[in-house]
Amino acid sequence: MNENSVLEKIEQRKLILNKVKCGLIERLNLNRKPNQIDDDTPLFSTGLRLDSVDATEILVFINDVFDIQVSEGDDPSYMRNINNMVSFILMKKSFK
Repeated sequence: MNENSVLEKIEQRKLILNKVKCGLIERLNLNRKPNQIDDDTPLFSTGLRLDSVDATEILVFINDVFDIQVSEGDDPSYMRNINNMVSFILMKKSFK
């Protein structure tokens, strides 16, 4: 892998990180700015304190924004934090 492709992947990840943070803030009415959400903050429990209704909204968000249909067979760890969600999105998009 050459340096340009690594830089492109880094930039792509940054763009998706920002898109995910902004989308979650907007859709879930989070009273935060994107830079106030750490990439590894848990989405549920002690982190952003999201609930099952929010989880459903996240599924709709992923489908609407990234055209990814989450299936029952997908590893649910993508819902742990923003980083996991971005990795999940990048992995799913690479198969399309």
